[in-house]
Amino acid sequence: MGDPDCKQCRVIGEYILGPRIGSGSYAVVWESRHRQSGMVVAIKEIDKERLNPKVKDNLFKEIEILRTINHPNIIRLLQAIETSDRIFLVLEYCDGGDLAAYIHRRGRVPEAVARLFMRQLAAGLQVLQEKRLIHRDLKPQNLLLSTNEATTAPLLKIGDFGFARDLTQGLADTQCGSPLYMAPEIIQNQKYDAKADLWSVGAILFQLVTGRPPFDGSTQFQVLITVVVNSLREIISFNSYNHSQKLQVMLVNETYQLPVLFSSYFDFLLHTAFS
Repeated sequence: MGDPDCKQCRVIGEYILGPRIGSGSYAVVWESRHRQSGMVVAIKEIDKERLNPKVKDNLFKEIEILRTINHPNIIRLLQAIETSDRIFLVLEYCDGGDLAAYIHRRGRVPEAVARLFMRQLAAGLQVLQEKRLIHRDLKPQNLLLSTNEATTAPLLKIGDFGFARDLTQGLADTQCGSPLYMAPEIIQNQKYDAKADLWSVGAILFQLVTGRPPFDGSTQFQVLITVVVNSLREIISFNSYNHSQKLQVMLVNETYQLPVLFSSYFDFLLHTAFS
């Protein structure tokens, strides 16, 4: 990280920016450190000039959502710093990278680890459900991992709430998210609720235990058609019957609609397959 007193270091508020650890179309993420405590954080630097009005609105909604949540399975926003041309989000640092990289390194994840990740994801989603929020972009790249010296398995945290929406005003109807993990009703511009997130959970679970996404295609359009038209014909065998049954129900799409997964969202959160 370098000397805290280094004159060449960029300083934002009480934080010293270190090496770049990620980037996107309008943001760069820096591993950073608090000048006094030495606490390591991730700072997301956002160029306001690159934001169209819709993206800017989503960003401020994301900030407001994260300010209201404090849960171990949801990434924590420590501070938001705004300048004339930049917004800096000071986030807790996850030293384990994201779930996509974790799967890429290991391939198929043991069922016990998949269960653990699903329990942690369910715990985070329960908080969103209680606040009447839908994430709308659940995918391995947006699930961050933090290592814990007391345990061998990482702690999973839901991140990137840029597409999150409050459902208190009714069902959502905006097409957003990532095609590989997007529910059919979102693709077809139908109204949807929090169950759309469960479709994404099913796709993530499939990828955890097989090492690959459940749907593919050489173009984004082919992926979308595959999700909408095709049923999932390959059923993965699990040691647990309940676990296998859950995966089938979440991803089989015989009626071109996301099927009713359970009698309520909480049935998923409390299901014995993940206990």
